[in-house]
Amino acid sequence: MKQQLQKLFYPESIAVIGATDRPYSVGNAIMHNLLSNKYGGKIYPVNIKHKTIHGIKAYKKIKDIPGSVDLAVIATPANTVADLIVECGVKKIPSAIIISAGFKEVGDEGLEMYGQILKNARQYKIRVIGPNCLGIINTSINLNASFASRMALKGNVAFLSQSGALCTSILDWSVTQNVGFSHLVSIGSSVDLDFHDLIDYFGTDPNTSCILIYMESLQNARAFMSAARAYSRSKPILVLKAGKSVEGAMAALSHTGSLAGNDQVFEAAFQRAGIIRVDSVAQLFHCAQALAMDIHPRGNRLAIVTNA
Repeated sequence: MKQQLQKLFYPESIAVIGATDRPYSVGNAIMHNLLSNKYGGKIYPVNIKHKTIHGIKAYKKIKDIPGSVDLAVIATPANTVADLIVECGVKKIPSAIIISAGFKEVGDEGLEMYGQILKNARQYKIRVIGPNCLGIINTSINLNASFASRMALKGNVAFLSQSGALCTSILDWSVTQNVGFSHLVSIGSSVDLDFHDLIDYFGTDPNTSCILIYMESLQNARAFMSAARAYSRSKPILVLKAGKSVEGAMAALSHTGSLAGNDQVFEAAFQRAGIIRVDSVAQLFHCAQALAMDIHPRGNRLAIVTNA
C-alpha cells in the first residue's frame, strides 16, 4: 500500500478527468492550481470536447493518454464516476482523487453509486481519496491537486479533514499567519482511504512531524486506534471532533453522510490512543501554529506562563 500512496502523494504524472477552460468550474480550478504552482510532473487533461485545455493537449478518453499515469483527479458528474474508475483500472492508474459530489450524502441512489465506485476500485486495486472532497496539496513538490483558491506554504504539519470547507478556512488562515504544511488532504466521504491509512502513511513521512485531523465520524475505529497508538508518541496527533452536540452530529450526517457516534466513546478512545483532542477551530489553528515551529522541549526544563 505504501507504494500506491507514494504515487498518490508524489505523482510524476496526473490525468485531470473533467478538465476545462470554463471559468469558475472545478475542472478549471484544478488545472490552474497544477500549472500556476509549477508542479513538475506531466499533466494530461481529459475532455471529450476540447483539443487543448490551458494550452495543453487534451485527450478524449483516459485510454488515449500516452505512457503511464500515477494519479487521476476526477471532477465529473457523479453518475459518470464508477465507469471512469474502470477506465482508470484498464489504464493501470494506481490512485485517484474523486472531487465529484452527490453520493451517499444525498440518498439511496447516491449510496448505490458510492458502493459501485468501491467495488470497481477494489477490483482494479486503485486507492481512492474522496468522493465529495476538495483534493490534496503536497507542498514539497508544489502539488496542488485541489480546487482550493490558494496554495499552502511549505511546512511540517499534515492536515487531514473530512470537511473541504474547513480545509479552505485553515488554508486561508495559515497563509496570513505564515504557518506551513507538508500536506493538506481532504478525504470527503472516504469510499476507500480513511484516517487510519493516512496516519500509517504520514507516520513515516519524513516531511511530516505532526498530524492534525478534523473528524466528523469514524468508519473503522479499531484500525484508527491501532494506527494512532503506533505513531502518536513519535508524532503528535491532534483531533478536532465535530458532533459533540446532537445538532453537530446531524450537521455531520448531512455534510458527508457520516454518523458521528457517541462523543464519550470518542473521548475515551482518543485518550487511550495518545491523541490530543482540541475543542474548537480556534484551538486547532493555535496548535497548528505551535507545532509548525517544530520546537521540542528537551528534558523537564519547561516553564508555562498564563494569565488564566
